[in-house]
Amino acid sequence: MGPAGSANSLARRDLTQIYAAAVSAVDPSRLVALALEGHIAGAEKVPAIVADAPRISAIAVGKAALGMASAITERLGPRLRDMIVIVPAPAASDLCHSPAGSRIITAAHPIPDDSSLRAAEAAVELAGRAGAGELLLLGLSGGASSLMALPAPPLKLDDKISLNSALLRSGASIRDLNIVRRHLSAIKGGGLLRAAGGARVLSLILSDVANNDLATIGSGPTAADLSTFADAIGVLKRRGLWGRAPEAVRECLERGASGEVAETVKPGDPLLARVENVVIGDNRTALDVAADAAAAAGYAVDQWRELYGEADDLGRALGAHLAATGGGRTCVVAGGEPVVTVRGGGRGGRAQQAALAMALELERIARDRRIVALFAGTDGIDGPTQAAGAFCSPRTAERAREAGFEPGTALRRNDSYPLFAALGDLLVTGPTGTNVSDIFIGLVNY
Repeated sequence: MGPAGSANSLARRDLTQIYAAAVSAVDPSRLVALALEGHIAGAEKVPAIVADAPRISAIAVGKAALGMASAITERLGPRLRDMIVIVPAPAASDLCHSPAGSRIITAAHPIPDDSSLRAAEAAVELAGRAGAGELLLLGLSGGASSLMALPAPPLKLDDKISLNSALLRSGASIRDLNIVRRHLSAIKGGGLLRAAGGARVLSLILSDVANNDLATIGSGPTAADLSTFADAIGVLKRRGLWGRAPEAVRECLERGASGEVAETVKPGDPLLARVENVVIGDNRTALDVAADAAAAAGYAVDQWRELYGEADDLGRALGAHLAATGGGRTCVVAGGEPVVTVRGGGRGGRAQQAALAMALELERIARDRRIVALFAGTDGIDGPTQAAGAFCSPRTAERAREAGFEPGTALRRNDSYPLFAALGDLLVTGPTGTNVSDIFIGLVNY
């Protein structure tokens, strides 16, 4: 349970409670209900849009799809013509709680497969049945890019899968990943909006990306896209993947760059007059409540910069920031989505990688300080592990060596999970049913 002593146990309790408060703040069911009532900034038009619709069809997709669909059903049930709910396969255990009258489709994440193709086809088919004057309501959350995969003809799903896997291994940012995905897809980059024909479209969006970029959240199925085929080619070349990409992918992108293939939906397209995209919650929503919870627990709150960049670098930088924090009891909070450039064959996630990098930095510069921290994903899933994230302190690296691990080697091999598991320093929550990227909480002088 980390450094010995009751003080550390109390600090661990505080970290867990602050994390739980942050996750509760982005409960998708509550946020959708508030948006349908017009009680969220930017959602003022939503009640009128819904009231004016003679019939409503709905799609909920992503890690928060079940909660979003529950609120849609509760508020609009009798008016729903049809609804599909597309969820990650691990959410299958929650299907007993699925909204009444909805069709549940499980699909793959983070690497799409045939189930993702079937889910995308079902979404396009439902959208295509929404007639002029009707409303297509989309509940969109993180994970949708993988859960709905519909390759642009003549690409095959295997082409996208191999390229997506290579991009993930390369440490590409979510922004760069989605630039490529949008230009190889028939549903992303406004593709679902095109499929909706003459229907009005309302997208209620739980954001898991920086600056709430609509084109990046779920790869923007109902949003305009500023990026181009040339940009997608640039991403692959910068990541050293262009020469290794499937020939069909290179041909598709080159034809698009030369104008032979239609671009994604761009600003000014008449289609955009029929859509209202509303962000109902994001990482800042979670962090603001985390800060309130920390203040209620008696901590002075320090909101650090956003967490974007390599997990190793962010872990070290946050460790240095905590070490430089003086005065009384302080809670540092931050949020975002680190990336990991995979160089080893170990097991872990970006939150655990950042926590281990921080642990080594704290051992080096703040060995005797009272510091304990938590890196965790708000979705409860950190990489291909069963943990949401990990706790760390200035003594984590020392305790790891005592347990037979070499923390520096584990960091280089991207093998943080076994180390934190052996120390009892993992945070395990199970899937939370929401997703607004990652949060960091650090306590100083606890």
